[in-house]
Amino acid sequence: MPEVEADEKNLRGRFFEQRRDAENAARRGEKIWIKFLRVSAFSAPLRLSGGAGELLKNILNATPLVKSKAVVYRRAMLLKPSFAVAALLGCSASFAFADVIQLKDAAAVTGKILTEKTDSLVVDVGYTVLQIPRGSIVSVSKAAADTAALVTTAPAVSGQFYSANTKPGSVRDVSSLVKQIGEAVVQVKTPGGLGSGFFLNEDGYLITNFHVIEGETEISVEVYHQKNGQLDRETYKQVKIIAINKFHDLALLHIEDKDAPKFKSVALGTADSLSVGEGVFAIGSPLGLERTVTQGIVSTKTRQMQGELYLQTSTQINPGNSGGPLFNLAGEVVGVTNMKITFGEGLGFAIPAELVKSFLDHRDAFAYSTDNPNNPFRYLEPPSRTKGKAGDAK
Repeated sequence: MPEVEADEKNLRGRFFEQRRDAENAARRGEKIWIKFLRVSAFSAPLRLSGGAGELLKNILNATPLVKSKAVVYRRAMLLKPSFAVAALLGCSASFAFADVIQLKDAAAVTGKILTEKTDSLVVDVGYTVLQIPRGSIVSVSKAAADTAALVTTAPAVSGQFYSANTKPGSVRDVSSLVKQIGEAVVQVKTPGGLGSGFFLNEDGYLITNFHVIEGETEISVEVYHQKNGQLDRETYKQVKIIAINKFHDLALLHIEDKDAPKFKSVALGTADSLSVGEGVFAIGSPLGLERTVTQGIVSTKTRQMQGELYLQTSTQINPGNSGGPLFNLAGEVVGVTNMKITFGEGLGFAIPAELVKSFLDHRDAFAYSTDNPNNPFRYLEPPSRTKGKAGDAK
């Protein structure tokens, strides 16, 4: 009987042919074991050449490549029609409130933003998680369910009449934020000048700088209501001073006009959570130019001036911005703009939100007194002088 040369290539071909047949059977749901090559399958004495000997040894000692567990695994991956429909409905419900990230070249990604970093966004798109560089992002549109938290119109709770977020919210683009929270920023006017301010709640309580209303009792507030897609200018002249703090340059005012509507307000954030280099923007009335938006970054969080720490920002701050809000990119007030260095550019300063909260929480201690107007100092009456009676002096 002639010898049949079974080289390594021939053995590999037979082996992988049977392996392919077994895998195809597994896909069809059949339980099958691979029938490996046997020496008796050859009708002639087998002479192995090259690496065929070692290969045949491995084949004969091999374990099955496709076990019944593989079939079970395949079946577990199959979705029943009812479950599949429910899953799809669940996905559609979740993405109804999804975030939309508009990319360059007219592309877009829809999903839920998990993490917002300075250089990228991490987005859950349902079947995987994407990390999108900020350089590729044109704009970000948040879900409607989340944006409602930006403009706070909730009444006072437990004696507090402002809303505060302990954790920073989701980052959004400035243009959409201005449309949502711009109505809460106002212009404060006095006979001696003007400044800016912002509402803390729907009842007309607002914050501005002390130096904006210092020495003034005739105060008016100009509000820009959004009606039918446009801004309607309205001036309220019945404004009462509630509390003042000259040392922190803060003042709390209240609109008491009888026909005053419910006002849109903004939430206070936290300056402690800011990072140097993080984006911020201001809305105010520099030089009387109302509703002006300027953008910059946080230059430093701990600029010491006259014993107090201020936020320093490259956001353009000019006369008229005083008392206006400095926002983070989540639409939260992280500071109240109050001064700049006049002989430099991009050197603006803001009172940190933590000081604003402390002032509001202890506003009774800073209550405005008509007996001692526009002055935070409280003087005691001096002792009266009495003349000694004759003979008292020895």
